[in-house]
Amino acid sequence: MTRPAVITAFCALAHAFLSLPVGAFLPSTSFSRNPVLLKAAESEVSFDDLDGEDVRVGIIRTRWNNDFVDSLVEGTRQALKECNVKDENVFETSVPGSFELPLAARFLALSGTVDAIVTTGVLIKGETSHYEYIADAVSKGIMNVGIQTSTPVVFGVLTCLNEDQVKARSGGKHNHGYDWGKTAVEMALLRKSALGQKKGNMETLGFGKADPVTTSEKKEKRGYF
Repeated sequence: MTRPAVITAFCALAHAFLSLPVGAFLPSTSFSRNPVLLKAAESEVSFDDLDGEDVRVGIIRTRWNNDFVDSLVEGTRQALKECNVKDENVFETSVPGSFELPLAARFLALSGTVDAIVTTGVLIKGETSHYEYIADAVSKGIMNVGIQTSTPVVFGVLTCLNEDQVKARSGGKHNHGYDWGKTAVEMALLRKSALGQKKGNMETLGFGKADPVTTSEKKEKRGYF
């Protein structure tokens, strides 16, 4: 094919492409420009009967968005009471904001005085990117404290777009603090079982019963011991 013929064919193809209606390249499904803000649904987490009589729980709460946090802590304490956690076994302290929660949780975990920790705070998106930085740092920090210290740390920080979402998740039957309290007790019992600190059948919490290792061989003494 000669060069003029190639140019002619290309021009014809371009003309056909430009003649197509704009709608041909748009998805058939229409999407609304205004996102629908979903309301909080009832908890989908189910809990068995939990006996936290010997469980010690630490609550670290923020003073930022204090009124909402008060309600969340109240829900947590209600759940702990239902799980038979004694009042004297519940430790509560506060920090200025959510960014301080991971370090405070680490201090408490390393003290060895609690079996589980509930970190409670409220983050509401503003006009800047500050919200994204704080939410990401706090969630990773709290997770790392639990992994590094082997102390269950519940992520009890609401990350919402507006106050209406916070209200829907911090009061009445949708109070997320209640689930956080139950989670703390369950994870504390799991930790006790995993570390051999609680008597009873560990299989109920997912740990198989270990068979004792026996040997008839006489150990050889070495050194001075």
